[in-house]
Amino acid sequence: MKALRIGRHAAIAVIAAGALALTSCGSDNATGTAPAGGQTSGTKVTGTLTGIGASSTGAAMDAWKAGFAAANSGATVQYSPDGSGAGRKAIIDGSAQFAGSDAYLKDEELESSKAVCGPDGAINIPVYISPIAVAFNLPGIEELKLDAATVAKIFRGEIANWNDPAIAALNEGVDLPDLKVTPVNRSDDSGTTTNFTDYLASAAPEVWTDKSSGVWPASLQGENAKGTSGVVKTVTDTPGAVTYADDSAVGGKLGTASIKVGEEFVKISAEAAAKAVEAGSPVEGRSANDIAIKLDRKTTASGAYPIVLVSYHVVCSAYDSQETVDLVKAFESYVVSEEGQQTAADSAKSAPLSSALAEKAATAIESIKVKS
Repeated sequence: MKALRIGRHAAIAVIAAGALALTSCGSDNATGTAPAGGQTSGTKVTGTLTGIGASSTGAAMDAWKAGFAAANSGATVQYSPDGSGAGRKAIIDGSAQFAGSDAYLKDEELESSKAVCGPDGAINIPVYISPIAVAFNLPGIEELKLDAATVAKIFRGEIANWNDPAIAALNEGVDLPDLKVTPVNRSDDSGTTTNFTDYLASAAPEVWTDKSSGVWPASLQGENAKGTSGVVKTVTDTPGAVTYADDSAVGGKLGTASIKVGEEFVKISAEAAAKAVEAGSPVEGRSANDIAIKLDRKTTASGAYPIVLVSYHVVCSAYDSQETVDLVKAFESYVVSEEGQQTAADSAKSAPLSSALAEKAATAIESIKVKS
């Protein structure tokens, strides 16, 4: 199967001039092209759209809500960052109109979604590409070099101190402290955890013997906290602590690890994350409008940072009312637009969708309809 390509220089997402139009309030099929602010031919959508899901996209979501509201004064987007697992559950049980998830729907979740979303179920629309940082609190050290096996040993509790020979061997010349390693994981069902453990299970299977999952292995000791902000705060307050978190949330006194890919160590960045997604391919067995991406965690592509997440907005393929269809189409079209993607990049250090992926997303959004 052909790989789903993300442009090497994915600095700006572009939806072509002939992009599919937004559906305006009260009409089944709008005809104009969609301006950046999420409206069509001067007609604004109104109403309230409710979403639940990933906390990793918090900065981007705030920017998207503000930009959309500026163009649609009668519309409100409510979003509760309760975690990816909570978001997927909410779209399946109908308690939210869209979900934010750092992991695409599993086959069984897709099947369950048909009860609320109609016979075609829900669809996964990529909206946000971001690297996951291995972030640590080591006074005076801003960067370390780590490989997959060493990262896995750190989070399994097999490396007790930061001056362990395994870390020292990768960081010649760095004055590593004799300080206890305190791994901190997410306590909630998290798409960030899914992506992080997927990387460890794929790239260091001899050490990380658990399967990838949104729930941290209960057998492993360590600290835990809820949400992206929770783990970042815990590590910030705890010398020697280390966690995994969306790079947009990492700053202040925290350092980050460069990850070994092939024979080089790749520093975390949005561009490096986009290069890793280049190696991804479409998930098999999904509909044409479901844009779930299978990532290659073992890529050796130069400059690719493999601990990356693709965050999705999971939406129904069909809703009960035209008003909901109009709102979902308008908001999601803004999110994947050039303006929406650049706003997220400016706010959250994310990598904007490539033009090809943005056009696929626009096509998927346009397919959303009222239940027959």
